[in-house]
This record gives sequence, C-alpha cells and structure tokens, in this order.
Amino acid sequence: MIYSDLFSIPEGKAVCYSGFRKGQQPGVSYPSYLEVKEDLHIVQEHWQYIRLYSCDAHSKTVLEVIKNEALSLKVMLGAYIVAEENNPNCPWDGGMYSEDQLKKNREKNSDEISELIRLANEYPEIVFSLSVGNEACVDWTDHLVPVNRVIEYVKKVQQKAKQPVTFCENYEPWLHKLEPLAEVVDFISIHTYPVWEYKTIDQAMNFTQQNYIQVAEKYPNKAVVITEAGWATTSNGEGIPKENVNEIFQKIYFQELNQWSEQDKVLTFVFEAFDELWKGSPDPYEPEKHWGLFTEERLPKLAVKKAEYKR
Repeated sequence: MIYSDLFSIPEGKAVCYSGFRKGQQPGVSYPSYLEVKEDLHIVQEHWQYIRLYSCDAHSKTVLEVIKNEALSLKVMLGAYIVAEENNPNCPWDGGMYSEDQLKKNREKNSDEISELIRLANEYPEIVFSLSVGNEACVDWTDHLVPVNRVIEYVKKVQQKAKQPVTFCENYEPWLHKLEPLAEVVDFISIHTYPVWEYKTIDQAMNFTQQNYIQVAEKYPNKAVVITEAGWATTSNGEGIPKENVNEIFQKIYFQELNQWSEQDKVLTFVFEAFDELWKGSPDPYEPEKHWGLFTEERLPKLAVKKAEYKR
C-alpha cells in the first residue's frame, strides 16, 4: 500500500512544523497570526504536507491561516498526550509524578483527544490524518502512557472522525511493545534519527532504510509513514558528537532521504522546518534547538538553498 491510496492525496513532500520563535514557548507565548502566515508561505514553497504536534493555540492558528489565506498545505494533526504513569527509566530530569498529577494528566489527555476530534471535524478539507500522541511509549520518554490507553484513544478518534488515525513513535517500540497498537491504528508512524544513534553521515541513509524496512516487513498489511527523520546542524557534544553535525551533513541526509522516499513512495516528514530556541537546555549549542532546515530567523540553511551540494 502506498500512501496516496491510504490518504487519497497526491504524493508530495512533508515537514514537521512548529513555529515558536525567540522568547516563545508552548504554554507560555505563541506565534501570532502574521508570524504563522509568514512561516507557511515559506513552507509551501518546499512542502505540500505539514505535521502539527498538539491541539494548542499554535495549531489552531495554523489551521486558521491555511483556511483564511487559501493555502495549499494539508495537515497531519496531532494530540500531545502527557504522562499517565511514571517512568524511572527516563534519563533526564523528568518521568516521575505524583499520583494526583497523573490523575490530572489523564483528564488533560482526554480533553486533548476530544479537541483533536473537534478540529478534525472542523477542518476536514485541511486535516488529512490524525495522531493520538508523540513518543509516549518509548523507554526513555518523560511522558509515558500505557499502550492500552493509547489504543483507547485511537478507537475513540476512529469512532468520531473520518480521517485515518495513527500514533507517532520511535521505530524500535513498533517491533515489539506496540504490536497490539499496530493492529488498531489505520497506519503506522515511525521516527528514525541516525545521528542520535551515533551513526555517521555515511551510515545514515542505510540506517534509516533499515529502520523502515524492519517495521514495514513486520506489518505487511499496514502502511508505514515516517513522521520524523532529520539531521541537526549544531551540538554541544551531549548525546550527539560535535563532528557528526553541520549544515553540509544535514544537506546530504536531506537530499538522500528525499530521493529514497520519492523513489519508494514513502510519505516522510522531515524534522523540522525551523530551529526552535526554546527546546532542550539553556545551552545555545543544545542539539534540540538546531534541527531546522531554516534558522530561527527564517534564513535557509544549505539543505534548502538553491545551489545543489554534491558529495
């Protein structure tokens, strides 16, 4: 099954979009209508499809801009679900919550799923697919949600919205832990990050292909989509060796990823459109801040500049 069959949409390029600029961050301050409009005019020059992570004020502005400005972009809309159980395996400061907080989180998640359904039905011509969560089942997550609860969310959305429903997760849990979930979702969404797993640029594309093939071969009757794949351009050496990231390597991976995904007809959301300075630690060289194909100032990096870079 190729993705155009599943979604009834033309094949095209896709990108993850989150438009938080300097001084903005989720839950605190959000991009304005005009800022989102500026972003989406840049985005639609390169991509046809975007992925949004939550049903917050930012995502609602994005949907409004696409509708009001008659933009051609289509959206995979996500619900961001937070921790419903503790995860002592989380390697950073997070993952452990009081029982009272976990109870509030379950209520918050229920509201988020309801909002996902509402927005899907309000924007049926723009929203082409839905995700009930992001990286909430992998071993290292700080917002761990039991698989059976994710299944409940999938079924609820399927009952009340017409778009295909998925869950976005690292490729590895799909091979074992998420087998029951794979039976329920309309399609499988995987994340693949060679550079986080200490692969060099010369090993990167083969690693991504193998991640995809492993999952696709395990579930031959399900469409598999890549909802995150990218290459950082800066690192402080924490988690990603400094010598493995720069704009040239990002461009090589971006070009090879595009070539392969077009050839094999794999819908692939590149991570991500713009750098986001709010992410990660206060260190300005924190790699989480530097995955954009454009800088936070909306300047193109080598990967999306006109001139082709050759190996």
